[in-house]
Amino acid sequence: MSKKILVAYASKSGATAGIAEAIGAELRAHKHDVDVRDVTRVDDITPYDVVIVGSAIYIRGWRREAVRFLRHHVDELRERQVWLFHSGPIGPDKDQDQAMPPAVRRLVHEIGATPAVTFAGRLEGESAKGFLAHRLAAGNLAADSRDWDKIRAWATDINAAISATERSTWHRPAINRPAKHPAGHFLG
Repeated sequence: MSKKILVAYASKSGATAGIAEAIGAELRAHKHDVDVRDVTRVDDITPYDVVIVGSAIYIRGWRREAVRFLRHHVDELRERQVWLFHSGPIGPDKDQDQAMPPAVRRLVHEIGATPAVTFAGRLEGESAKGFLAHRLAAGNLAADSRDWDKIRAWATDINAAISATERSTWHRPAINRPAKHPAGHFLG
């Protein structure tokens, strides 16, 4: 069964936005209705069954607008299937999972989501923003380290989890049981 899915992201240089688009494309290939949007352009998550939130991660911190999005929608997110990702690591440590920032970890616990998966990032001179990013992009760390196969596989895993949840919520036919009196006593 097709689900209405939101992939919301907070990106600084466009790398996280690209990951969000790839996740959205993979879920569309599995016949879901998917919207991919910057978190600052999402006011209402009511229409969505599933929400995926991604943020660029810099110096062990999520983008403020992504944390704000989680805080603002915490009650609604509790009622939905939620997955999180962050992207940003480059260089020799690009494949290591990054710890979730404390504020995000608390929100993940409140929402009941699983911890964020880490995807390697991109750092290229033409898209680098900020002094440190420009300095690093001028060195040997400049590269697009995103692993598209890993990203698509993660989206496929989300599709499988959505399907498994649908199967587990199917209702079995009622078993013939004696009717209960309103006071709770069996009548048969």
